Amino acid sequence: MNYQGVIIKESLTNKDILKDLQILNTRIEKVTPRHKTPWLKKWTLHTIEVSKDDMPKIAKRISKSLDISHGHWYADFKDANTHFIIFKDKIFKVDRYKQEQYDGMKKYGVSLGIPEYQLIFKAKKQNK
Repeated sequence: MNYQGVIIKESLTNKDILKDLQILNTRIEKVTPRHKTPWLKKWTLHTIEVSKDDMPKIAKRISKSLDISHGHWYADFKDANTHFIIFKDKIFKVDRYKQEQYDGMKKYGVSLGIPEYQLIFKAKKQNK
């Protein structure tokens, strides 16, 4: 299974990476005060698909391209078992069944100033 996730175009300093990605869908949303990005009036959300083999190198490229001039952004991609949460110069590869890994990522994201409500991820329940 491939990874799927969303990249906000406006979060990237180098948008050239988008040329190398498989964009499945694009939507534009109006930015509200709750988003805490007052320098933007709208953002462009691209739903992306990345192969399992390409995900580690794409994650590194995204990590290097995230803009931190107004604060921090992240992107995330997941398949059935693994969740990549990508910050500027830091990548978390989370086992989707381990809440403690999500908790560590959330603590890091909040320390960067990302609103806590944007970092709510829940581990999947184990099938018994």
